[in-house]
Amino acid sequence: MPRETKLILCPVNLRHLKVDYNAYEEAVEMARRRGAKLIVATIAPEIERNLNIYNSDQYWGEELRKFIAAHPAEGVEIETVVRKGAVHRQIVKLADERKVDVIIMESANPKVKDYLLGTTASHVVTHAECSVYVVRN
Repeated sequence: MPRETKLILCPVNLRHLKVDYNAYEEAVEMARRRGAKLIVATIAPEIERNLNIYNSDQYWGEELRKFIAAHPAEGVEIETVVRKGAVHRQIVKLADERKVDVIIMESANPKVKDYLLGTTASHVVTHAECSVYVVRN
């Protein structure tokens, strides 16, 4: 009997969305099929390289809202979350804090196609307490 899925976490890298967002589409579809809530999160750097970004929480929160508006998820309850820090650690920490049932994420940075899994996905798969569904680019 399949496990009940009530809460799904889908981290998105807003810097690479022009390349691909297959994991988000998979997460929306799974949430829709299972009647689950979807947390869409982005992790901002602790120190912004772009000096035009004065408030990274506000900036990345708005970028995340724009992404959700551009890619609506009919019939799925979505919560957005912005965190700061090391991406791999923040994904695992958020999943643990919120007790998510599954994390759905991309397999690698689009620039790193030679690896089997990206370092972020590898860390999350190794350290997350829940199931991790890795979507290949």
